[in-house]
Amino acid sequence: MESVLRAIAVYAFLLAIFRITGRRTMAQMTPFDLVLLLIVAEATQQGLVGDDFSVTNAVVVVVTLIGADILVTFLTHRSRVLDRWMNGVPLILIHDGEVIDDRLKKARIDLDDILQQARATQGLERLDQIKYAVLERGGDISIIPRRAG
Repeated sequence: MESVLRAIAVYAFLLAIFRITGRRTMAQMTPFDLVLLLIVAEATQQGLVGDDFSVTNAVVVVVTLIGADILVTFLTHRSRVLDRWMNGVPLILIHDGEVIDDRLKKARIDLDDILQQARATQGLERLDQIKYAVLERGGDISIIPRRAG
């Protein structure tokens, strides 16, 4: 039972930490982000298994973590408030070519990231060609171009 409680505690802690630190998808990870993720995984390992390195304990921990993830997914589908807290809401970063600086800082997104996405997905080269840039719930940046004319 101790392993189950440890796993739930570590899961909740990591969920809160990653929710607080922002929304980045795997495609947006920098080498630093990857190294940090690996270090976090190693650092939490001891907290998960304690002194019991048996296969049985490992299975219990893995099943608990997967179960906790399934439960959180179920609860976020049932509760709009919890879903918004866990997954956030889309955030407009650029409106009619004007950068909303405080939102960029809050999301930890660089203007260069937005411009790269604009070039890659819409072939846009300048800010004034962007009607909206939206940070989606999953961490992707959607670009809506201004209409020509």
